[in-house]
Amino acid sequence: MSNEVFQTLPTTAVSDALKGKNHLPSTIKVLDARHHIAGKAVTVKLPIYENGAVMEAMLHAEPGDILVVDIENNTSRAVAGDFVIGMMKKLGIGGLVVNGAIRDVEAVLALDFPVFVTGITPAAGVKNGGGKVNIPVTIGKTTVQPGDIIVGDVNGVVVVPQEAALEVAARAKEKIVQDEERERTVTASRESIIAHLTKVTDSLKA
Repeated sequence: MSNEVFQTLPTTAVSDALKGKNHLPSTIKVLDARHHIAGKAVTVKLPIYENGAVMEAMLHAEPGDILVVDIENNTSRAVAGDFVIGMMKKLGIGGLVVNGAIRDVEAVLALDFPVFVTGITPAAGVKNGGGKVNIPVTIGKTTVQPGDIIVGDVNGVVVVPQEAALEVAARAKEKIVQDEERERTVTASRESIIAHLTKVTDSLKA
């Protein structure tokens, strides 16, 4: 399906549609809080310290795709720096998500390219081979299949299984409407807020 619908959906609504499942660890954070990503996953599995397969993934990626890189939370050496990330931007890649490190942070921020990362390091990665592209990768408790929809913003990163994308998008949009209606109703007055809080606390005691 088209990824356009997810471009306007916050990760919170998508997560609610997934019943709080399929999000990546909260240690993976966006470098620039203004960035929002939504695109198909091109997955990369890297050995520790390695980054060569990122180049191969860039060859496979279509414009708008998101590179999802698993390096097992190792932050000793960078998966990418400003040169590689600059190439990603020129290729039209939609973003980089990695449970590892990047470097050249100031220059990367200047590129205005979405990066979600665990850490930062001054040390460059190596290119000795051994990485794999477009295989399932597991980050935290969530497995990312090639082609899954990746949605990310300042609240984190959510993985939408590609076969459930239409259903999840519909539920997320419905949840936004429900939340907006709840806010209008509950916060209409002090009395309505008290009534809502009382209802919630009473339900906890039942």
